[in-house]
Formats: sequence, C-alpha cells, structure tokens
Amino acid sequence: MEYVELNLPKESDKSFVVFKEVGKFFPCPWHYHPEYELVLVVNSTGRRMVGDNIGYFREGDLVLLGPLLPHLWSNDARFINGKSNSLAEAIVIHFKENFLGEHLFEIPEMESFKNFLKMSNRGIVIKGTAKTKINSLMEKMPDMNGLQRLSSLFSIFDVLSETTEYELLASPGFVKEVNLNGSDRLNKVINYIMQNFDQDISLSKVASTANMSLTAFCNFFKENYRLTFVEYLNTVRVGHACKLLFDKDRNVVDVAYECGYNSLANFNKQFRKYKNMTPTEYRKVLYNRND
Repeated sequence: MEYVELNLPKESDKSFVVFKEVGKFFPCPWHYHPEYELVLVVNSTGRRMVGDNIGYFREGDLVLLGPLLPHLWSNDARFINGKSNSLAEAIVIHFKENFLGEHLFEIPEMESFKNFLKMSNRGIVIKGTAKTKINSLMEKMPDMNGLQRLSSLFSIFDVLSETTEYELLASPGFVKEVNLNGSDRLNKVINYIMQNFDQDISLSKVASTANMSLTAFCNFFKENYRLTFVEYLNTVRVGHACKLLFDKDRNVVDVAYECGYNSLANFNKQFRKYKNMTPTEYRKVLYNRND
C-alpha cells in the first residue's frame, strides 16, 4: 500500500480551509499532505487509519493530524455499498503553520498551543469536554463569514492548548521524529532509542546515557512518559514494524529482526499486545485481504 500525496484546494481569498465532506462515503485514498487537518465526523461509521494506528470512528469522532502523516477514513460497507439510510458527513479544517504569516507560532501567546501541535505528528484523538466544545464550534463554521471563522479557529486553538483529554495514535516508531520541549536528558535518551531500537538495548546503557542510576532513571522515565522504558521501547519497535509491513513482499521474520526482536514468538507477542492483532493480521487489514 503506497501513500498518495494530495494537493488540497485552497481559495485565494481565505487563509485556511473549512468545508463539509458529504457523500455516500468518504472518497479519499490512503494519503498525506503538508497541511494540518482537523476532522469531525458528523455522521458515518468505519475504520480510521492514522500512521500505524487502526481504530474505528463514529459520529462525533474528532482527530487532529499533523503534516505529512498518512491517514484514511474508510466507511463501513453499508455506506460504500449504498445501503445506508443516511449520507457520510464530516467537517474538515485545513491550515498550514504559516497561514497567518511566518511568525504566528513564535509569539508568546501561542506557546501552549505550539507545544500541543507538536504532538499532532502522531495524530491526536480529542476527547471529553474539549471534544464537545470544539465540535460545537466546528458545526457552525461552514456557514460563518471570514472573521467569524478565524475567531472560531482561534477558540479551537485555545481549547486544544489547555486540554489533557486526548490520545495519541501513531506510535513513535512509525513517525520516527522527535520534537521534545523537555530537558536535554530526555532528548538524549529518546534520540538514543530512535537510533538504536533495532539493536539489543540494555537498560543500564540508556541510564548511563542519561547520567543516572538505574532506579532513578526508571522512575524519571515513567514520570515523563507514563510508560516504563521497556514499554516505550516496544512501542517504537512495533511502530517501525508497522511501517515495514506496508511492503507486502517483506518477510515477517525479517521485519522482526530489523526491529530489534531476536525471537519471532516475542515479536508476535509484543505486536499483539500493542495492536491487538498479529503482524500477519495487521497486514491483511491494510490490504483488505481475506486470504
């Protein structure tokens, strides 16, 4: 399965795009683009693919996507086959980081939102009261005039900058980009993981990279990532495996070894733990294969 780059339409008299997607089903292929994208599903159900994450969407689903992140909203069969009693509908916002000038996100007032936006390279599902507030704003935006739309967009930015009600989708191993606002110590650790996850990484070696004792490092890592070091390492490895599995001619055993697993059994165990399916099942989902 190959990613398709889409050139998204933009009106010359508008700095960003808001539109309704309405039809029997959502038509876009597995694709990416340089714009940020905020997607609200107004009506429809189906499978949502963001990077290596495979989930499901329904009415009210709200997701923020970063630039160049591959994604696909695939409707359930009843929509695709024309057997649904209603149309598939979504409201979509597209904007670029420089949509109001090169220095917009450098002003102090945008600092919190800029930090939140950095996480969108993995895709973010917005939940709870934040989702409720943003959905209410987005539902009205297609009928607004220019300044009203812009004001609503900044209201959305404000909600996102304050919320803790979200879930990251694609794993760090799939994205393989590190944008941290944390300490140099954290940066060194994560960069070390990204450069060496395909090798046999020892906990003591990583702790020494952070210049910390083993116990102090384990506590430090868990406090910052809400995962143990081993759990984080496995999310990176499994995420990278998902990227390799897009090549349907690549042998699963080779994928396991390329991601740092010396045992196919352990690879399958860890993959199922984080993706709720085996590598072979994951590949079949990607290609809609039943064989």
